[in-house]
Amino acid sequence: MLSVDKLHAFYGKSHVLHGVGFDVRPGEIVALLGRNGSGRSTAAKAIMGLVDWQGSIQWKGQSLAGKKAYEIAHLGVGYVPESRDVFPHLTVQQNLLLGQKGNGKGSRWSFADMYAMFPRLAERRDIEAGVLSGGEQQMLTLCRTLMGDPDLIIIDEPTEGLAPKIVELVAEYLTTLKERGVSVLLIEQKLTIAMTISDRALVMGHGSIVFQGTPDELRANNYVRKEWLEV
Repeated sequence: MLSVDKLHAFYGKSHVLHGVGFDVRPGEIVALLGRNGSGRSTAAKAIMGLVDWQGSIQWKGQSLAGKKAYEIAHLGVGYVPESRDVFPHLTVQQNLLLGQKGNGKGSRWSFADMYAMFPRLAERRDIEAGVLSGGEQQMLTLCRTLMGDPDLIIIDEPTEGLAPKIVELVAEYLTTLKERGVSVLLIEQKLTIAMTISDRALVMGHGSIVFQGTPDELRANNYVRKEWLEV
């Protein structure tokens, strides 16, 4: 579905990504791991057209070069940034409505699905999003993106700052996505969740991919884990 090859990305004159290449196949969860500053979030922003890049990014055989973020979203790529962006003065229900593509008919996801997945959102559906806790805002951002019925969802640090019980909910949620045919590119630091639910693991270091393999292969590679993952 997604194919990235020889990707270089820049912030002004700062060269951040150096020839990154990977793919995401239909119906799989790929974990993109690495320390802070390794280039994981920049790779996600490049895919979404949010930073300057060179190389090749193909979505279902179509180049994403020159496309804006909203155009990429309309093609079926969902993006949940680390910043948990919500519309603070709109209610939970209104935030979800804004994420809906068209009239929602034919979508794999409904309001009922979102509220069943995270009952806390159902309890607060008429509350302004700006007064939600960090964990609740994370749930809302994830659900709002899903309302657009993406075929691939890129999620940046979904468990950052969340309580252990919420982290477990997020893991279950991501597995549910896979079961409904949504591919996931999961950007994470926590090895536990990534190694438990992912089909493949990629490790980034200094703007390059330094490892690609299965979670079992990563577990067996002590050098990669100690050199590029342990903080």
